[in-house]
Amino acid sequence: MPADTPALLVSDHVNGSVHVVTVPDGAVTGRLMGRHISEHAGFLALPGGRVACVDDRRGELLVLDPFAEKLVEQTVPVAVPAEHLACDPSGRRLAVTTGLGENAEPWADLLTVLDLDTGDTARVRTRVGEPGVTVLGGDDPLVVLRHREPGELAVHRFADLLAAPPGCPPVAPHAVLPLPDDGHGDAQAPGTGHVFAATGEGVHRARRKGDVLDAEAVIPWGSPARGWYLRLDTRRQALWSTLRGGDPDPLLWPEWTNQAWHHDLETGRSLHTELGPGLVFRLALARRHTAFTRIHPDGDELVLLGADGTVRRIPLPAMDGAPRRGGTPWEGVQRRAVAASPGSDWIAVTRGGHGEVHLVDAETGHEAARLRLGTPLHHGGHMTLRGRNDGADGDPVGR
Repeated sequence: MPADTPALLVSDHVNGSVHVVTVPDGAVTGRLMGRHISEHAGFLALPGGRVACVDDRRGELLVLDPFAEKLVEQTVPVAVPAEHLACDPSGRRLAVTTGLGENAEPWADLLTVLDLDTGDTARVRTRVGEPGVTVLGGDDPLVVLRHREPGELAVHRFADLLAAPPGCPPVAPHAVLPLPDDGHGDAQAPGTGHVFAATGEGVHRARRKGDVLDAEAVIPWGSPARGWYLRLDTRRQALWSTLRGGDPDPLLWPEWTNQAWHHDLETGRSLHTELGPGLVFRLALARRHTAFTRIHPDGDELVLLGADGTVRRIPLPAMDGAPRRGGTPWEGVQRRAVAASPGSDWIAVTRGGHGEVHLVDAETGHEAARLRLGTPLHHGGHMTLRGRNDGADGDPVGR
C-alpha cells in the first residue's frame, strides 16, 4: 500500500468480520472473519497508523496494522463485554473497562490493564456500571475511571493495577473527584494533562497534579441540550460533541434537536451549529471538516462542517429497516457509522443492512465510490480511517 494511501477498517460486529480497504479505490488488503469487534468500545488509534479494538466474543484485544503484510500484530486476553478502551499518550499502556454488553443492565466490574511492550496484563475489580476510562501519561501513568451513580472520577496508578495478584482482586482508587451521576463521554488532552467528562451540567475538567487530579471550572454547554459523546480534536486542540435536546422519550426521537458543539481549548470559546432534528451521535474528524450523520424519517444526510464555518448537507439513500416514527432509534433497527482521518479529506459513511460504504470527498461533497464488502453491516457496523502518520493517535480514547 502506498505510504500516502489511507486505510479504512470496516467492522460488521453482528456478523463477525473486519475488512481493510484502501481509499478511495476500495481494494481489499486485509480480512478477518469470526471477529466480533465491540462497537461500543470502538477503535483506538495507536502510533504508526495502527489501531486497537476488542473482540467481544473471544475476549481478546487486537492490535491491527492495516499497512503491514500481517494485519494482526498482537493479541492480548481481556475481560468482556468491553465498554470503553483507552491508552496513555505513548500508545503503550492500555485499559479496557467492562459494562453492559447485550445485557439489560451492567453486571461486570472487571478492569483490564496491559502493557503492549512487555505483554504484561492484569485484571482487577472496580465497580459495576458503565465506566469510561482515560490513561494519563508520564513516568507514572494514571488510570482515571469515570463512574456513574454515584458519579466520580476514580484515580488509580497504572503500575499498581498491573502488579495486582491473580484472581481479579478488588481495588480502591487512591484519589477521587465527585461528578454528577449522569456522566457519559470522556476525553483527555495529552499535552496539558487534562481529563474531561461530559455531564448534564457541562464538561467537567480536571488536570493531573502529581498522582491526583485538580478540579477546574466546568465548561458549560451554552444550550438547554447536553452532549453524550465527547471527542478531542487533534487538529486544533478543541473538544467536539453533539448536543441532544427535546423530550428524552426514545419514541420521540424524530423530534430530538441536535447541535454540533465545538469548544476551543486555547481560547475558551464555544461554537454551536444547528444540525437538524432526528438521531445524531458520533462524529468524525477529517483534515478540514467535521462529519456528522443525521437519521430522520423524512430523509438521512451527511452534514459536513468546514473549518471556515461552512455547512454542507449531502442526502444519503434510505435504509431498509431504518428507525421509524413510533419506534425507538436503538432496538432492532439499522443505523450509520461515520469515519474520517485528520490526515485526509475522505469521509466514509455506512448504510446499515445494505452492506454499503459511501466514500465522500469532503472538499467537494461528491460521492467518489460506493463499496460493497459482502457483509450486511447490521446496525451500521463500525469503522475507522487511518493514515500512516495522520496524528489520530493524539486522541488516546477509543472511538
